[in-house]
Amino acid sequence: MDGGFTIGLWALTLVALAAIVAPWLAPHPPNAQPDLVGGRLRAPGTTLHAVQLRDGRTWLADAVARTPEGLRILRGGTWTTRGVDEITNLTDDGVADRWRYWLGSDRFSRDLLSRLLHGARTSLLIAVLSIALALSLGLAVGAVAALAGGAVDALLMRIVDGLLTLPWLMVLITLSALVRPSTGTLIALLGASGWMGLSRIVRGEMRGLLQRDFVRAAVAMGAGRLYLLRRHLLPHVWTPVVISVTLALGSVILAEAALSFLGLGVPPTTPSWGGMIADGRLDMLRAWWVTTVPGAALVITVIAVNLVGDGLRDRLDPRRA
Repeated sequence: MDGGFTIGLWALTLVALAAIVAPWLAPHPPNAQPDLVGGRLRAPGTTLHAVQLRDGRTWLADAVARTPEGLRILRGGTWTTRGVDEITNLTDDGVADRWRYWLGSDRFSRDLLSRLLHGARTSLLIAVLSIALALSLGLAVGAVAALAGGAVDALLMRIVDGLLTLPWLMVLITLSALVRPSTGTLIALLGASGWMGLSRIVRGEMRGLLQRDFVRAAVAMGAGRLYLLRRHLLPHVWTPVVISVTLALGSVILAEAALSFLGLGVPPTTPSWGGMIADGRLDMLRAWWVTTVPGAALVITVIAVNLVGDGLRDRLDPRRA
């Protein structure tokens, strides 16, 4: 299990670092569509001649041939000729620039590597902020239920039980269809749907701690509820909470990808792994890489998160043999 934890931690660290440095690591802007004719559905590793036209357009060509009149360009299976005065990056043997698709391109000629890196920023940011919101709500409800006890505890737990019975994926799809898709809306929906299990964990752990001798001694000495919460309860519930949050992170990443795949997540102009998979669903037979690249990134990230969560559970569990 230690080996799995190490592998998962390294993989998750690499994904996080790639997301952080995406603006500097990505070879092209994520939404750049240089040439819908010459650059669409290009296989991984393709290198094209980038012909810069004087009107500001970029043509991506499989081959170019210099002529006395200008340049012959093989683009979209057809040869065309452009004059010397129409090209700004002309050289003696062709053009000076190249456009490389390291992981291929989609039907809009967008670079998949660039979109993958920027999509990691989107997916991880949404997942982390959603988990932070769910953690805040879960801690608050669980702590109030444990400290208040009695009718307040019973009421809050019955509300939690009722919410846990809801099919949350269907609820998220319905709510996402009713509100305008945005990153903030998606974070709020995912966070608001993920706090119930955390609240039960926090409530159960704190109720057990309230029966411990050191907590009873603090109460006997006149400690208030806020002091108990800050000094004695919260420090002792972090272990199960951290484990639960880590394991839930993978589920949130998958939920965000599912909603984005259905067009109910982030706006289409914002790259995300789920949106990239959706973009390639119509071209799976002739351009497998459009869905495979973000799908592989999603699978690797979720597996890494689960490996880290399992490793933390084994390392932090005091009952571990």
